[in-house]
Amino acid sequence: MAETNTSIKSSRQLRCVYSFADKVKSFPGLARRATWKVGKEDPRRVVHALKVGMALTLVSLLYLMEPLFKGIGKNAMWAVMTVVVVMEFTVGATLSKGLNRGLGTLLAGSLAFLIEYVADAPGRIFRAVFIGVAVFMLGAMTTYVRFIPYIKKNYDYGVLIFLLTFNLITVSSYRIDNVWNIAKDRMSTIAIGCGLCLVMSILVFPNWSGEDLHNNTITKLEGLANSIQVCVMEYFYDSAKQATEDDSSEDPIYEGYKAVLDSKANDETLALQASWEPRCSRYCHRIPWHQYARVGAALRQFSYTVVALHGCLQSEIQTPKSIRAVYKDSCIRLGEEVSKVLRELANSIRNKRQFSPQTLSNNLNEALQDLDNALKSQPQLVLGSRNGRTPNTPVQKLEEDTASARTPLSSVKNDYFSPRGCKSKEHSLEQPKKVLRPQLSKSAIISLEFSEALPFAAFTSLLLEMVAKLDRVMDEVEELGRMAHFREFKDDDDDEIVVTCEKPKMIIAQNGMPSYGAE
Repeated sequence: MAETNTSIKSSRQLRCVYSFADKVKSFPGLARRATWKVGKEDPRRVVHALKVGMALTLVSLLYLMEPLFKGIGKNAMWAVMTVVVVMEFTVGATLSKGLNRGLGTLLAGSLAFLIEYVADAPGRIFRAVFIGVAVFMLGAMTTYVRFIPYIKKNYDYGVLIFLLTFNLITVSSYRIDNVWNIAKDRMSTIAIGCGLCLVMSILVFPNWSGEDLHNNTITKLEGLANSIQVCVMEYFYDSAKQATEDDSSEDPIYEGYKAVLDSKANDETLALQASWEPRCSRYCHRIPWHQYARVGAALRQFSYTVVALHGCLQSEIQTPKSIRAVYKDSCIRLGEEVSKVLRELANSIRNKRQFSPQTLSNNLNEALQDLDNALKSQPQLVLGSRNGRTPNTPVQKLEEDTASARTPLSSVKNDYFSPRGCKSKEHSLEQPKKVLRPQLSKSAIISLEFSEALPFAAFTSLLLEMVAKLDRVMDEVEELGRMAHFREFKDDDDDEIVVTCEKPKMIIAQNGMPSYGAE
């Protein structure tokens, strides 16, 4: 017995060793594929990595070259740390962190020297007490200020650097006499590091946060248009559910609205970073980046309807094709008009020109009237008429099943008081569940009078709800064109709208790096 256990244990150990060896062998291939995939998704990541490497090499010369090291000394490492912390993927993020760091260091240094000047006059004991009180007051006040939403959103990193620098300089001034030289060297090296980051970000292959936000908004509009068009076409031409639908990542409908639903944090971050960038629209007006975020919010509200519309394709109960065929043309036309409106809005933002709300509304109204006329022409099809056939209601079927499941009272008593009484009691408690379970089956639901009409009614109502929510999207895009001073709409300037069903390609703007680096 012992030998058997030993052999089993040894075989398990061998399997673990072989499994680990296989993982080690496959690691280079997995790493190579992952590296290639990251660069293929956004080639700008490769350029950014090279820019960071070049910036670190240049700033390291302050420490490596003897003349520069004699002028700055060991404080040159602050410049290297500044480059690592401040250098971000986009210009807006680099400007935000660089200016926050520089401003926080400057204010902290100025206030620290004022505290040192006041505390140095009376004596050493008073100086220690005064520094302790100053550190406590500034630390508490600064930490409380960070909870203010506006400060938290825009200047949290600067406030953090202010608190850190103030404490370092103030506490060090009690033991070190030449604290001025230390503070001066640190501020100068931080300025060198921030300046180098700004030069590399703005002048060498810049990645603008505003441009990413602009392109992402266009891509989301076109992705929703593709999702709606494909969803409506599949509902009328390919309603059979596929067995491989569990892998929703390959579904173009899912990919279109998923990118919109997951865009809230990305839109807000890009809008905040773009507000730091020195970019202007026509007539030297600042681009309203916050309005892009409002357009994204309207698209998310609109995409909820697309999600529900996609759910109609996955419904267990489907309206027969013969009924859907009567209203097929009207529904497809309405879906195409909604897709055209979304593509027209995307072209309006892409070309920075306004659109004609009246023309788009007229086309939508015509499609809605066409669907309304089709529903009025054949109302009996959506009323669930079954040629006078009246199936049993669920209440009648429940009564029949309950009657058939009844047992004499004597048999129940005998089972209860038998040696297997506990088991019989549990069986008697489970019996109603077995009676009710057939009522939840698909066949029982199909037997209902309106079961065939309700799925199509839900699909049609979602199309109408989609048109209603489209008004808000149009309003937000129209407001964006007005605030950004897009050029006026002209009939001869109308671009051709190409209807495609390709899988949307989202522009990845974030590099996945942490927002704040360690000091």
